[in-house]
Amino acid sequence: MMLESRRNFLKGMAATGVLALAASGAEAAIPKSPNGKPLAGVFPIGWTPCTPDNKLNVDAMAKQMAFLNRGKVAGMAWPQNASGWQTLSSKEWNDGAEALASVKGASALVLGVQTTGFNIVNSQAYARTAKRLNADGIISIVPPDVSDAEVIKYFKALSDASNLPIMVQAIGNTTVDTLVTLSKALPSVVAIKDEAGDPLANAPGLLQRTGGKLEVFSGAGGMKFFPEMELGFTGTCPYVGLADVLQACFNRYQAGQKREAFNIFGAFLAFNAQPHANEYVMVARGVFADDAVMRSVPSPRRKHTPITAAQKAEIRKLLDTYLKPYLVA
Repeated sequence: MMLESRRNFLKGMAATGVLALAASGAEAAIPKSPNGKPLAGVFPIGWTPCTPDNKLNVDAMAKQMAFLNRGKVAGMAWPQNASGWQTLSSKEWNDGAEALASVKGASALVLGVQTTGFNIVNSQAYARTAKRLNADGIISIVPPDVSDAEVIKYFKALSDASNLPIMVQAIGNTTVDTLVTLSKALPSVVAIKDEAGDPLANAPGLLQRTGGKLEVFSGAGGMKFFPEMELGFTGTCPYVGLADVLQACFNRYQAGQKREAFNIFGAFLAFNAQPHANEYVMVARGVFADDAVMRSVPSPRRKHTPITAAQKAEIRKLLDTYLKPYLVA
C-alpha cells in the first residue's frame, strides 16, 4: 500500500484534500490504494437500483459510478446498509460489483464484503473477488457480539484473502478500545466508518490513540460532516445524490476556505430538509429512471409515504435554484 505525506497530498490532490490530524504536530500519512487512489474524502454508500419488479439493474449501477467520476468524488463503497446488502444474493453481489468495476475513472471503489451471519468463508470469497476486480479496498461491518480476538480474526481473514486496504464500519456497541486494538493488530485497516454511539465524542480518543494514522469517516448521510471535519474527520460516507456537493465542501475546507465550505454545507442541509429529496435526487439529476426501485432493508421505524408530483417539482427547483453552483456531475 502506497503512502504520501498529508502536506504533499493537499498540494497535489486537491480533488479530495485531507486535514493534518496528529496532535503532536507530526504529519501522518494518507493511505492510498494499490491503484494509487487516496482513501480520504467523500465515499458515498452506493444505492442498489432495481427495475420495478425488484431485479438488480446493472446498467443503473454503472451509471451511478460514472456519475461519481464526473463529479470528481473521491470514491464509493457498496454494498452496505443503505444498499440493502442483506437482501443481495451472491449472484446479485457479483453482478453489482462487476458493473461498478467496469467503470474506469479517478473515483475509488471499495467493496463491502460482509455476508449473512458474518461467515468468514463466504466473506473471503467476496474479498478475493474484490481483488480480482481491481477494487481499491474493502469494507465490512464489525461482527456483532464477539470478542476483540474474534474481531481481529475476522478482519485478518479478509485481509489475507484480498491483500487490500480495509475500511471498518463500526456500529452498535463497537467500542473505541476495540477499534484501537484492531488497528494496531492489523496494519491493513486504514479507515473507520464510525457509527457506533456518538462519533463526535469518539473521534478525539480514536485519533489520539492511533497517532492520527487511522482515517476517521462518518456516516448518517453526512449530516454532521462540518463539525466532524472540525474534529479531524478525513471523510464521510453519505448517500450518492449530492456526493459532489459534499466533496466540494470538503475541498474548500481543506484549502482553508472554511466560510465557503460552511455555506456549501448549509445548502446541502437545506436541500435534505425537503421531503423525499434524498430518494428522488438521483432521478432528478438524470442518473436513475423515474421507475427505479432502491433495494433496502425494511424497518418498522421507517414509514414510507409516496412522493407527490409537487414534491418532485420542488426538488428539481431546489437543485436548479440553489445547488447549481455546487453541482459538478
